[in-house]
Amino acid sequence: MIPRKLESRLSELAGYYPVVAVTGPRQSGKTTLCRMVFPDKPYVSLEALDMREFVRTDPRGFLSEYGSGAILDEIQQAPELLSYLQGEVDARPEPGRFILTGSQHLGLSQSVAQSLAGRCGILVLLPPSLDELRGFASAPDDLFRLLWQGAYPRIYDRAIPAHQWLADYLATYVQRDVRQIVNVGDLQTFSAFLKLCAGRVAQEINLSALGGDAGVSHNTARAWLSVLETSFVIHRLPAWHANIRKQLVKAPKLHFFDSGLLCHLLGIRAPEQLRLHPLRGAIFESWVVAEIFKAHAHKGIASDLFHYRETRGVEVDLLIDRGDRFDTVEIKSGETISADFFKNLHRFSERLGESHAARIGERYLVYGGEASQKRSQARVLSWRDVQRIPANSD
Repeated sequence: MIPRKLESRLSELAGYYPVVAVTGPRQSGKTTLCRMVFPDKPYVSLEALDMREFVRTDPRGFLSEYGSGAILDEIQQAPELLSYLQGEVDARPEPGRFILTGSQHLGLSQSVAQSLAGRCGILVLLPPSLDELRGFASAPDDLFRLLWQGAYPRIYDRAIPAHQWLADYLATYVQRDVRQIVNVGDLQTFSAFLKLCAGRVAQEINLSALGGDAGVSHNTARAWLSVLETSFVIHRLPAWHANIRKQLVKAPKLHFFDSGLLCHLLGIRAPEQLRLHPLRGAIFESWVVAEIFKAHAHKGIASDLFHYRETRGVEVDLLIDRGDRFDTVEIKSGETISADFFKNLHRFSERLGESHAARIGERYLVYGGEASQKRSQARVLSWRDVQRIPANSD
């Protein structure tokens, strides 16, 4: 087990609330983290059919069996238990009594909001960040191998070949988890839709075009995109706009949480293929955005992240809303710094100055090279140092 940054926040919330829920994608390390932080608590997996049946037929008896508290794994398998859990923790509201995990964040969050409002803290655990991944002895020291393998822990702690594990993960996700979230009649069409999403990584989302290419309706494309977001496969980076007198693109960008899964969907079967791949820059951009998203999520804070693009002109890959200022991030996969890399950072600063909407904070350029340096135009960060972009609470 590698150290996870969410550990301190999990312990902190367990000191406030009688229930803490940890959600996130399957195989991101939720169960391992919770059992490590709370080694003395009984562990119950609700994936087991007998335990699920116990909960459904006798929820009060089940909770009395674990009156001192427990780790309840995969709680989305028995959401009806949350209503009974409310009465239990109201009667005995000791902090940190029950720790829940779940893999479908919207369903879990809605159930918690309905049954455990004010009684439960919610955290998100994503696959390890680059900093965390370095805890594995087999962590890649090469950018292309890192992007290709992704960050799911099983690939590293069990030494499973990445292409094998990702293929199995994808098959399990499509065949099992998707059916639990939404009624997808044609899994083959859904799989094709998922690959089409991969081909549009780091692009603005056009639901009509995406649905048309997949052979499904606009509404189906919207629903399926929500399924992918619900299960932490993709996330949407919203567009930022303010009182700036320019024609702005307001569509969100599509990004993937794990670059390894993205590469697998794109049919990239070896790290070396990334060097000349037409989507190399988009894959790298999505990886950087995911790393910054993780920095926020693993501190238990909201990530106020945006992109900015004018229909003709300025485009900034990532804006970080700091409240009183915006940090701007330009992302380039090239290994050699060019003067062109900085132009949009400068032009966006001018736009923001014209509008008086907010002020510019730090400017960053994250690139595929090795040397980090401070320049007058921006702070230049090697991909190795992406963690130097702080989360909002830092």
